[in-house]
Amino acid sequence: MNVLHKTPALADAVLATLADIPFPSVNADRPAALLTRCPAAGVTPLSDAPDFAKAAGVGQVHVKDERERMGLGSFKALGAAYVIARDAEEGNAKGRTYVTASAGNHGLSVAAGAQAFGARAVVYLADTVPEGFADRLRSFGVDVVRHGAYYEEAMAGAAQAASYNGWALLSDSSWPGYLDRPHTLMEGYLVLMQEAVAQMSAPPTHIFLQAGVGGLATACAAYARVTWGDAPRIVVVEPEVAPALYASIKAGSAQVTEGPKSAMGRLDCKEPSLIALKGLARDADDFMLISEDEGAAGSAVCADAGFPTTPSGGAGVAGLLVAGSALGLTEDSRVLVILSEQAS
Repeated sequence: MNVLHKTPALADAVLATLADIPFPSVNADRPAALLTRCPAAGVTPLSDAPDFAKAAGVGQVHVKDERERMGLGSFKALGAAYVIARDAEEGNAKGRTYVTASAGNHGLSVAAGAQAFGARAVVYLADTVPEGFADRLRSFGVDVVRHGAYYEEAMAGAAQAASYNGWALLSDSSWPGYLDRPHTLMEGYLVLMQEAVAQMSAPPTHIFLQAGVGGLATACAAYARVTWGDAPRIVVVEPEVAPALYASIKAGSAQVTEGPKSAMGRLDCKEPSLIALKGLARDADDFMLISEDEGAAGSAVCADAGFPTTPSGGAGVAGLLVAGSALGLTEDSRVLVILSEQAS
């Protein structure tokens, strides 16, 4: 475990480099209303997890359980499907082709949104993505294209295809010149945090948020700050082999990192979303790296407690379990974690 405590100087350095990048949205009402048009829309549960609390030495742990979100198995059902639903509301989805790259669940959200609103989806997959996931995408009528060894190479292929064919690129990351769609997509993620706020009787003292490019973490952190102010300590958890946000905050600017493949595959992103980086530079308190063994241990604890998930889905729990006093946890702490995807 490595922990970086954000300071005002570190935050200011990052924010100064991102002056032209928007902060994440905090308007949860629009996606909450619009996503009801999508199949299987519904509120996901918030559960108490006494086994997690005992293992972490804290008073209470609340689990926002996204494993069955809209029947797609992860929080990402809220993102791309919401973008396509907004396009449909404006009459711009039917017959359109959406193209993206995916390391997992984002592609399913694009697929479901396209299917629901009469559009076509093309998803680029790197060689590291299992063929079983490719088959699941095909079951939605998706055209699957294998491209590159890693996610970043698959995304470059998707962007090139969008430009060449006039397709709509629908990434869950953001970079200079590509901001509007990911900004809208992250707005969809606000729904789960709006639900969690309504489900909790009091603010948590700590929130542990796993991150890949950072979309989930920044949406949840932004909404938590608007609702609860400075009360929660917000901790961002990444694999140590993919420290995109940690390295960027530490360096004072967006960084492209390198490292081997992580078993926390949905978090194995080497470059941050710029919107997410800007939001988390403002809203997060700490940036934490966990090892592959710590990630595996976290998912094992989740399974033993009746919350089976992947190392990616349980990374926030893994961070909680090893954080201890380094992040101010005590027996009086009330912690919020998110199970972001179902077990494979």
